[in-house]
Amino acid sequence: MLEGAMAETMQSGSTAAGVVESTDPRILRSRRMLMDSLLKLLDEKEFDAISVQEIAERATLNRATFYLHYPDKNALLQAMTAARFHELIARRGLSFTDCDGGLRAIALGVCDYLSETAGCPSQLTKMPLEGSIIPAVEGMFREGTGKHEVPAGVDTEMLGTAAAWAVFGAARRWLQTPGRMPAEEMAARIEAMVKPILMSAAGSGLS
Repeated sequence: MLEGAMAETMQSGSTAAGVVESTDPRILRSRRMLMDSLLKLLDEKEFDAISVQEIAERATLNRATFYLHYPDKNALLQAMTAARFHELIARRGLSFTDCDGGLRAIALGVCDYLSETAGCPSQLTKMPLEGSIIPAVEGMFREGTGKHEVPAGVDTEMLGTAAAWAVFGAARRWLQTPGRMPAEEMAARIEAMVKPILMSAAGSGLS
């Protein structure tokens, strides 16, 4: 299910959790195997109960190989989540050509991700959603702010964290609401809510 998204994320320049990108087929194959391994283990137990050794063994790799690609299992989880985001965003044909389009794409990606994960309750109860989604969204916001001049004194790391939590919190509340509105409509509302946070903190640099 994640194969296409994993390959795209690993080749697209994503460096979530400090993982350096690569186009080497052998490296991509190993990372794909590790992600598949973690995904299967999440069907069996909670994330906290899964060890790096188990992930490596299920992927028919050794611990040393695991650490060549990821510093820890949290980095692997974040990379897997980022891959899924890219797939969901690509599926909708969303664009990051401007700030508004990017913010709405991120919001819709989070809504889609939560909706899809909710359909797999066994994994939902075993996956630390905040720990996987927030870092992935923070990375997207950091990438976006990096393309603009931000006024001196603005902490872009903190700004990205605040925006990521705002998007995630609103999307999670939406998911828990009976008879909820379509994801597209919710994404537009999240955009309207979060954009002022970004604009007020960074002045006109992100307009």
